Amino acid sequence: MEMLLMGLCVSMFGLAVTAIAFKAATRSKSTNSGAPAEVPLAKTVAPAQSITGRVAAASTGPPRQIPIELLLLQIENHVRQEQAAAELFVEFPTHALLHSKTTSPFVN
Repeated sequence: MEMLLMGLCVSMFGLAVTAIAFKAATRSKSTNSGAPAEVPLAKTVAPAQSITGRVAAASTGPPRQIPIELLLLQIENHVRQEQAAAELFVEFPTHALLHSKTTSPFVN
């Protein structure tokens, strides 16, 4: 019985500490509850540079729209290639087939 009461006390203490930590983490940072919080302004980001020091060219135009049909076709081709590779490995399992590179453009 004493063990049960001790476990209950330790559990309640843990629950209280967790509740206090949760309240501290979710508390608003502003001191004035009536005034809206100030939003910091975004800083301008320097252009990305490569190891050689060249600045990457920024795209000035709108992003290209790719048709969904093209994306679906590429995904279907990728799945077919992976299924064909898996079937070939199941028929003739070799170490070379297991560790061979794929021809899919989606793999790094």
